[in-house]
Amino acid sequence: MKAAPRFLNRVVAAILSLLLTLVPAMAGDQAKLDDLFQRLLTADAAEAGRIESEIWIEWGKSGSPTLDLLLQRGNDAMAMGDAPAAIEHYTAIIDHDPEFTEAWNGRAIAYYSAGEIGPALADIGHVLTANPRHFGALTGLGIILEETGDETRALAAYRAAQAIHPHLDAVNEAIGRLEAKLEGQDL
Repeated sequence: MKAAPRFLNRVVAAILSLLLTLVPAMAGDQAKLDDLFQRLLTADAAEAGRIESEIWIEWGKSGSPTLDLLLQRGNDAMAMGDAPAAIEHYTAIIDHDPEFTEAWNGRAIAYYSAGEIGPALADIGHVLTANPRHFGALTGLGIILEETGDETRALAAYRAAQAIHPHLDAVNEAIGRLEAKLEGQDL
């Protein structure tokens, strides 16, 4: 009977040790992202593109080679126009690690591509709850809202994306288009 508590103590100690080694890494990742987002606000267009790429790389790190492979397969399926296969890959990631936000974002895009607006919006909501700075999800939200005729809220979503990433050409164009439509043009 005494062996079981010792075994459990060792298991708990191992888990705590693992968690304590991950916390500084996660804090370092967050500090890196904070720095990237700060730099993004003042960058010129060329530098903003490089910073954006670095942000996407950070967001795409799952910490698991298996999940990274599934993410790549989902991305490849989307690149080939196979939204149903992409949905399956992203869902597999979410089943294994529901905290990995990029799987939710990828699946939102795949759902949208498949014409499944409700599930796409639900996944975008999950992404923005976990990561309010996700300019990609905000852009996707703006696109869906605009396409469904909710132009006022679409404009708000685009403006939120622009506040985070001022150099998104499609977002800036959408803001200009919707502002002119909703607020009129100066004579």
